[in-house]
Amino acid sequence: MKKKLLSLLLIGAGFYIESNAQRVVIEQADHSAQSIYALKALTKALEARNYTVETSQVTTAQYTIRLAANKQEIGAEAYSIAKQGKQLTVTGGDARGLIYGCLSLVEDLQNGVGLEKISPRSEKPHLPLRAIKFDLPWDTYRHSYALDLHYETCRDTLYWRAFLDMMVANRFNALSIWNLHPYPFMIKPTNFPAATPFNDQQMREWQTLFRTIFRMAKERAIDTYLIPFNIFTSPEFSKAYNVNPALNNLEHRHFIDGDTSAIVKRYTRECVTQVLREYPDLTGFGLTLGEGMGGMTPQQREDWMKATIIDGMRQANRKTKLIHRIPFSSTTGSLGITSVDTEKLTRKSIESEGALDFIEGPIWADLKYNWSHAHSTPTLVKVHGGKLYDTYFKPDPTAYKITWTARNEDFFCLRWGVPDFVRAHIAANNQSYVGGYFLGSETYIPAKDYFTTPGGSVDWKYAFERQWLFYKLWGRLLYNPATTDAVFKAEFVRRYGPSATRLLEAYALASSTPLRLASAFDFTWDFSLYSEGMMAHDAVKNVSYISVNQQITQATLDPTYVSVADYVKTTIAGGTFDKGKITPPILASMLERDCRKALELIKSIKTSANRSLQYEVADVQVWANLGLHLAEKLKGAVALQTYRLTGQADQKKIAVKHLKQALTHWDAVVAITRPIYKDMPLVHLSEQKGGTPAENDKLRFHWAILRPEVAKDVDIAENAKPVSAR
Repeated sequence: MKKKLLSLLLIGAGFYIESNAQRVVIEQADHSAQSIYALKALTKALEARNYTVETSQVTTAQYTIRLAANKQEIGAEAYSIAKQGKQLTVTGGDARGLIYGCLSLVEDLQNGVGLEKISPRSEKPHLPLRAIKFDLPWDTYRHSYALDLHYETCRDTLYWRAFLDMMVANRFNALSIWNLHPYPFMIKPTNFPAATPFNDQQMREWQTLFRTIFRMAKERAIDTYLIPFNIFTSPEFSKAYNVNPALNNLEHRHFIDGDTSAIVKRYTRECVTQVLREYPDLTGFGLTLGEGMGGMTPQQREDWMKATIIDGMRQANRKTKLIHRIPFSSTTGSLGITSVDTEKLTRKSIESEGALDFIEGPIWADLKYNWSHAHSTPTLVKVHGGKLYDTYFKPDPTAYKITWTARNEDFFCLRWGVPDFVRAHIAANNQSYVGGYFLGSETYIPAKDYFTTPGGSVDWKYAFERQWLFYKLWGRLLYNPATTDAVFKAEFVRRYGPSATRLLEAYALASSTPLRLASAFDFTWDFSLYSEGMMAHDAVKNVSYISVNQQITQATLDPTYVSVADYVKTTIAGGTFDKGKITPPILASMLERDCRKALELIKSIKTSANRSLQYEVADVQVWANLGLHLAEKLKGAVALQTYRLTGQADQKKIAVKHLKQALTHWDAVVAITRPIYKDMPLVHLSEQKGGTPAENDKLRFHWAILRPEVAKDVDIAENAKPVSAR
């Protein structure tokens, strides 16, 4: 008879598993929350393979699995699996390493590997921080229905259990929770009780949610960080206490002057202290310098943080970890540019924080990798605000490590997975001063699935489960970049059977499309590019389909890429390009080669009996057709620009031909996606010029909706005239 795991722990001597002729004894080193989690995960995997859990002593066990922890022997977060005869020993360098070791065994069991075939292995972390950036859907950074619709899902602790299980399985070790002003949802401030809008019962419900999230994260050895924006207060606080009505900011607009009044400073500091005291499982805090801090110099912003966040941490009387986000403005404006002087000031501030005994180091000094679009090129071209100088790296810091926020504002609907891109990204950031990555979005929350059309069962409930490959690639490779493609291929086979063996290769080829678009199309902040939709900011700063004219004139991000305008100008003048440069014709050829191969790889996969597999295959088809669309568009753009500059009539015909073919590929995308994907709310559309917030919130994205804009490219080419004739 099966007994609950708790009963097994109470007998104090391990527990026993029997399957067919095999009996297994599992011996625990301790009964910590993390060890219990590892034990449960291993038990579940064994039971799924029809082992039976026994509560009585078994002296004839055929296998023994020993769980042990030895930090001095193998190091933090590392694990080893040793095999001697019929005994397996899983050793973790710490509680986290022990969990990872058990999850490695779980993965084998799920992939059909029996205990007798388990092979010895060991792994250790490549980077110490592997974090998720998660924006909560209440009091969101941007106000949009596309974020609000996740409200109920994110208040469900079952969602967080599933998300945290995904994180630990993929070796993510930190969850950073972002919110404009989280305190009213977490505490009733002692000296400012009117600052929260909730009654006592509602407050208890919110507190139960946050305490459960932090507790479950701790059980999985996942650190948690709370990252508020500054300077904000709740509307209730502003109405009840604010002595500066001009800066009430009841609507929480981002780019306003900072309210540095004494009461706001005191309120903020006391909130930080109270949160840390009331939530002992919360690991750390983060600070950002930008929003709601207009009119302040970089030094004034740092001083504000020391007087509020840092001093609030001090008064909590416990150790706390810290994320110090690198400021993106060197001016008194909320938006500005980077500068060496600001880097020097910030480094000095972070180093002083590192000397404080209540801060547990290292401090994570965070920068946005290639601004808001890390899924572009693995080459670091810019950070938020522009150029990154070397002040933070030379000499090597001792109090902090640089971390990179890899923002994804480019694909929310379509599944994505390019293993070699992630490996290249990590290899490019292997310096001694690098501590790790934050992975996540600011315009998308991976909670409610608002993409999938009704019409049959699928093997996911939540949005993040649709993007399992995205999280698995980033998490596992951040932990160990030597993880082979076989690990990811095996997951496809486990989910969908042997016919899915080549899906990973197909994804690697087809979903390189958004990376190549973003490398060839320069951008800055969130809405300046949306690769999945082939959309970007237009002349009036609305997000719309990238016209052929914009494709011609837009500069490239990656310095090895050549823009259409520069390519045509140079070739007309008889010039050439250095070897290694990716010109538009070369890029078009790369897209065609890879996308056609991807389509060939999935041609024989039968999806009629598995709706989930249908979506996996369909997303490859969509990325491939988007890539072929882009290839034809690039060829059409080159021909069109050549015609405009030379007047060669045949080039105009060539341009029309290629742009018509680009439209054909877009129509293929529409045909694939219209039956399986809903019209989707998109934060990028919620700030369109000329519409009210309510009107913009009703705007939806789907490739079918953009079809008329795509067709205009053909009209542009047909109506084009040479420059000399204008």
